[in-house]
Amino acid sequence: MTTQRRLPRCSELRPLVRTRRPELDATKRRLDRALTIADLRAVAKRRTPRAPFDYTDGAAEGEVTLNRARSLFHRLQFNPSILRDVSRVDPSTTILGRPSAYPFAFAPTGFTRMMQHEGEPAVARVAQRTGIPYALSTMGTTSIEDVAAAAPEADKWFQLYVWTDRAAGKDLVDRSLAAGYTTLVLTVDVPVAGARLRDVRNGMTIPPSLTPKTILDMGMHPAWWLNLLTTEPLTFASLSDWPGTVAELINHMFDPSVTFDDLAWMREVWPGSLVVKGIQNVDDARKVVDLGVDGVVISNHGGRQLDRAPVPLQLLPKVVDAVAGRAEVYIDTGVMTGADIVAACALGARAVLIGRAYLYGLMAGGERGVQRAVEILGSEITRTMQLLGAAEVGELRPEHVTLPAVAF
Repeated sequence: MTTQRRLPRCSELRPLVRTRRPELDATKRRLDRALTIADLRAVAKRRTPRAPFDYTDGAAEGEVTLNRARSLFHRLQFNPSILRDVSRVDPSTTILGRPSAYPFAFAPTGFTRMMQHEGEPAVARVAQRTGIPYALSTMGTTSIEDVAAAAPEADKWFQLYVWTDRAAGKDLVDRSLAAGYTTLVLTVDVPVAGARLRDVRNGMTIPPSLTPKTILDMGMHPAWWLNLLTTEPLTFASLSDWPGTVAELINHMFDPSVTFDDLAWMREVWPGSLVVKGIQNVDDARKVVDLGVDGVVISNHGGRQLDRAPVPLQLLPKVVDAVAGRAEVYIDTGVMTGADIVAACALGARAVLIGRAYLYGLMAGGERGVQRAVEILGSEITRTMQLLGAAEVGELRPEHVTLPAVAF
């Protein structure tokens, strides 16, 4: 039987033709096309020179730890509850007794203005606007006071490494307290620098050096270099520049002799909330909680220190049981979606610290890129909760998640 054909009428075509005004703002155009954090990463990779992108994107040695963390998130199983009223979902929570719009916080990241010139103030402003905590790194490229001025209403945390020069570290603690930071995050998993081979191969220095290789890179990323060279020079809390690699800087500044006694001293001198970041076994979690900390971050430093270290998500249920409500428990590493955050909360995390996810947004589009990362994660959190049958973060339970019997 032959199908009869005819020409369509104009009245039939008209509803199918949808014209849209062209978006002239190039940044908005590329951010609107980014639907996932992976999309933001792809944009960031195109727009950023290799050395700073790899510093953000890479991990230690063979990058086994980072890949395992992401693999575990990919391989877990969600177990939805049906016939629940999820017409309205509230993704907010409290973190250290203060409200947070989402169960995640911006993790401390060093050298942030090297990734994109807007740097830490841009991230802090997004945190303030969104209503989530922001942690400034000891190795941040904006001062404690300038970040406080950029986002005076944000819940600001300061992340501290214990330096060989203890007086200099104490000065940072005092300045943070005076500037209104609510929380001190003591990072304890960097007695020495991990072997970050991408940085070594790229010959990355801080700030980037003008070598034949980087001059060639200028031609491929002119906007990045223009922004770097025409804005304020990169400065740090401890030095104005450093001629070597990041690993050499860490080994020069950080004290490998730190013990639990130093944590006890920190609890005495810091009156605000105290969080220890870098917990990688249950016994250490118990010990730091016994010393009076308010929170622990199960963290392998984003896979950037010891390769083949424990995967935080796998360790999470055991630490939650061991801490038994005496302190809040957070995780980081490998988080690329809002579903990852929901899974961690279901397994007992109070919140998740994200680093690379917002840095991809920063490199893709500055402050607006960070905001886009939050929008993506927020929508994924809300949708995942609805599909799981949880109207509030507090309704997420371990039964909502099954981890694979074999982690790797």
